[in-house]
Formats: sequence, structure tokens, C-alpha cells
Amino acid sequence: MNSPSLELAHAARRRALKILIAGGFGTGKTTMVGAISEIKPLTTEECLTEASTRFDSLAGVDDKTTTTVTLDFGRRTLTKPLPMTLFLFGTPGQNRFDFIWDELAHNAVGGVVLADTRRLADAFPALDFFEQRGLAFVVAVNQFDGALHHYPADEIRGSLDLDAEVPVVVCDARDPRSVIAVLITLVRHALAARP
Repeated sequence: MNSPSLELAHAARRRALKILIAGGFGTGKTTMVGAISEIKPLTTEECLTEASTRFDSLAGVDDKTTTTVTLDFGRRTLTKPLPMTLFLFGTPGQNRFDFIWDELAHNAVGGVVLADTRRLADAFPALDFFEQRGLAFVVAVNQFDGALHHYPADEIRGSLDLDAEVPVVVCDARDPRSVIAVLITLVRHALAARP
């Protein structure tokens, strides 16, 4: 199996990069993929049911009616800072679907951990996933309308016990410009992290 940095080098030559969008339940992963995909995104959204409420807490996301059960897929071609195509794979947010993450991560250059300050602890499974596999990642704090406080990056870094080199950025998963800025931060971080 190739190392993530070797796979990144091969992907950069092809100018096609695979990126995971991960995070807890209801953080906006499907929204983020859909906000910037130049193709109609593939989604596997299903309605939440009474049975799932035993497993999926809706605290903080009371209006949520659907959930991703396999993946979201989108594509975005960028011309700057380098011409490249990004293939975006959104992961399901519930722990019971985490077995899918390894398959989705195959040949990925890294990922975005989408975090919600109302449910910050939900980011830990995604953080652990990337750290254990040595994949570059950034933490993108999604600014929801209902968020009561906006925390500085250093405070979020401390709360999540992140290494100093892991970028923490604020974003709006609904805004294509904001999402592109997150993805460019990730690509730069992944390129800088390779040996």
C-alpha cells in the first residue's frame, strides 16, 4: 500500500485530488458538497425515522429531517492556485456507518473535518480517523444561523486538542466561496505536509 504522501504526489501530477468531507451528524457535510459541486451531486439522503432517534440525537439540529446513509459525491474544477479537479466524498456522520469511511478514504489526499460549535465533541471520531491514518486534514467550523457564539480558532484548537500545524478555518457550508477557501487551505496543507 502506498503512503498518503506518495499517493498525493501521483494525484497532483494527474491534477485530480480526492477529498473527504467528514464530521459529526448534522454538521453540514451534504450542504458543503452540494454548495460547490459543478455537477448535480450524488447524495444518499434518507428520511430520519422514529427508530433512528434512539441512536441519532437531534439536540442542536432539531430541524434536521434527512441523513446521509452512504456518501455524498461532488466534483469541482479549480483553475487557481493550480488547475485541478477535486473529487469530494462526504461521509455519513453517524458512528454506525463509520465502516464506510475506510473505503471512501482510499487514495484520498486528505479531508475536511466539518465541526459545529454547538456539538463540538461530535468532531472527535473524524479527527481520530484522519490522525490514525496519517491523512492531512483541516478543521472547518461551520457557522450556523443558530450558533450563539463564534469562538476564536485558538480556542477551538484547544478544545479539540489539535496539533499547532492543523489549520482551523471558519466557513459557511452554504457559501461556495467559503467552501472553496476551505478546500484550497486543505490542498496547501496536504502539499506542505508531504515529505
